[in-house]
Amino acid sequence: MGIHRLNHAVLYVSDLARSVDFYRDVLGFTLVEMAPDNFRGATFLQAPDSTNDHDLGLFEVGAGAGRSTAGRATVGLYHLAWEVDTLDELAATAERLAAAGALAGTSDHGTTKSLYGQDPDGLEFEVVWLVPADRLDDATLAARKRIGRLDLAAEQQRYGGQTRGGVGISVPA
Repeated sequence: MGIHRLNHAVLYVSDLARSVDFYRDVLGFTLVEMAPDNFRGATFLQAPDSTNDHDLGLFEVGAGAGRSTAGRATVGLYHLAWEVDTLDELAATAERLAAAGALAGTSDHGTTKSLYGQDPDGLEFEVVWLVPADRLDDATLAARKRIGRLDLAAEQQRYGGQTRGGVGISVPA
């Protein structure tokens, strides 16, 4: 089975309108009209610049739903990671997440520069920029074995804020 990319994810949420507002207003997703007329409590969204039919399905389970205990008391998905093209885009996303009170952390994994966010239900996600293949060196590759502090300004200085990430890795060269 040759997998090319993640096509979409489906999340159970407690308040559909609140979740739609978050993914639309903070992360720039747009609504995709594809739910059948008799299918209530679901919305489908597409990420900016995505070529997928939809990237996210949100299914409302109601306000009485408890927060996920995956990783603390149950097995389950920890997070999904969405890739952005440039470090400038990663920095702008960090600002939007911080303004929304949804930035949970940042990390430098050597070959990836990552933000971690939480949606209104506390579901975690990652937004990541990948170092282009032609910029990988021994030190960057070795840094994959640790989790460092992300200094976005220093990374923008090092690689350039508009350098397209993932080239030769997730994007054809």
